[in-house]
Amino acid sequence: MPLTAPTLPTRPRLRFDRNELAGAVGDLGTDLPLLIGVLAASGADSAGVLVMFGLMQVFSGLWYGMPMPVQPLKAFAALVIAQKIPGRVIYGGGLAIGVSMFLLSVTGLIDALARLVPKPVVRGIQFGLALQLATLALKEYVPADGLPGYALAAAGFVVTVVLLGNRRWPAALIVIALGVVYALIFKLDLATAQRAVGLHLPSWHTPAMADILTGAVLLALPQIPLSLGNSILATKQIAHDYFPERNLSVKQISFTYALMNLVNPFLGGFPVCHGSGGMVGHYAFGARTGGSVVLYGVLFLVLGLFFSQGFQQVVQIFPLPILGVLLLFESLTLAALVRDLVADRAGLLLALLTGLLCAGLPYGYLVGLLTGTVLHYAMQRGWVGIGK
Repeated sequence: MPLTAPTLPTRPRLRFDRNELAGAVGDLGTDLPLLIGVLAASGADSAGVLVMFGLMQVFSGLWYGMPMPVQPLKAFAALVIAQKIPGRVIYGGGLAIGVSMFLLSVTGLIDALARLVPKPVVRGIQFGLALQLATLALKEYVPADGLPGYALAAAGFVVTVVLLGNRRWPAALIVIALGVVYALIFKLDLATAQRAVGLHLPSWHTPAMADILTGAVLLALPQIPLSLGNSILATKQIAHDYFPERNLSVKQISFTYALMNLVNPFLGGFPVCHGSGGMVGHYAFGARTGGSVVLYGVLFLVLGLFFSQGFQQVVQIFPLPILGVLLLFESLTLAALVRDLVADRAGLLLALLTGLLCAGLPYGYLVGLLTGTVLHYAMQRGWVGIGK
């Protein structure tokens, strides 16, 4: 009989168990505050934002069959919160960025960009995002409830350290349960919770040309550098790190990014992307299939359909220090990815420099992406030396 090479076991595309459920809350600390801030600043329809965010999660989980979650566009959200930009301009900007990414995808320009940007710069972008997430966790979330909050965060930290990687007792589920118990004892207002319950569906929106143009200039243009660096290039790298057998391309990732934002604006959804931090968060807390993303989407579907009118009041009972612990471990996992550059001293220093630029400067992701790429090619030609 002819000998044949053994086939490697393939991971299932979808699984629904306690580890997938634990992974499903791995990105909650990033998404929830952004969505709350956007709704408060813009007056957008909360049912549309939450339901469409949930549907996009389900779509991504089913499409990719791996923990490829969807996140609100971060630069987009920051500008909306800071400038109180109304919903109609948000929908116009979302459509503009969807069209932009669609054109980059179908023309193949996104592949050319991916070949141009070297791996140390991608790792630097991830490191910069990790610095920002850790800063947010430690400066904003952990201190939010004063001394009791610090004690709660410390308990959550210890539980996570002890149980991280435990497949039988997933750390994230135990930490979330700790937060729920704390909220029920110290924060729950039954009257507020009862007023929030009721069925609400998204409404139809048709973005006007003026809002599309305004949204493109105010919101889409500042977002594109971050999207290219983190949502597409860095996410492709993470997918290769964790799921090399899937062989995902930047064209696939940019296509689904575009598709979601071509649909979202018409039903009141906030613009979304894929993100390397989101995938790391889900994976770090146990997710290995698209099941975690589907479960995460179901959570937001339930919130949007049945609790959207009191969403801000209801979610504020959940303790921010617990979200801070989850966010901190997501950032640590993301930062640790630079370890594969340890043998390449120049590449490691370039990644660290890129990360510091991304985290510390206005339009830092654009500055870091351009500066890091230029330095990489200058080093290759011997024009500059880093790490010699």
